Amino acid sequence: MTDNPAATEPPNAGEQAREPSAPSRDAKSDLARSVTDLIPALRAFARSMTRDVTEADDLVQETLVRALANIHQFAPGTNLKAWLFTILRNTHISLSKRRSRERNMMSETAPEDVGAAASQAWLPATSALRSAVEQLPEEQREALILIGALGLSYEECAEVCGCPIGTVKSRLNRARARLATLLDATTADEI
Repeated sequence: MTDNPAATEPPNAGEQAREPSAPSRDAKSDLARSVTDLIPALRAFARSMTRDVTEADDLVQETLVRALANIHQFAPGTNLKAWLFTILRNTHISLSKRRSRERNMMSETAPEDVGAAASQAWLPATSALRSAVEQLPEEQREALILIGALGLSYEECAEVCGCPIGTVKSRLNRARARLATLLDATTADEI
């Protein structure tokens, strides 16, 4: 036996003392409040992507589940809104691909649909603007909703969409021009 107290100490004792502490209860509460405050914006973005209220709510729920499962990857001090919108967008893309594969598999194995009527997703009183927005290509509609309706900056939109800022500006410009054409407006500023 030695009289050296360091010899009896576990080999990693010094490292354990330097490990960061767990987030405080206040920090977790603030993060939860911030996420809760963003749910209406997430729902609006999801509705613009899915065009269906129920599907949009499911998409937001799946986004929040994925965000909670990966909350350890969120860096405090960074843009929570952009992080959640990116998760929502990527979740939508993943689910859309899965549904497409499932439809292809079903069409190969299932008998032809015998006269099932398509359900009307929109009420007859749908506004002209909403109808015009729905006619936009997905990338243009996405940029328009993120910047115009949800108030993201070009930088935040580029982060969410995973493309350069110039591409976001181009998509937004094309969306505005297309809306002007669809609504028979002379300039995008009249919209």
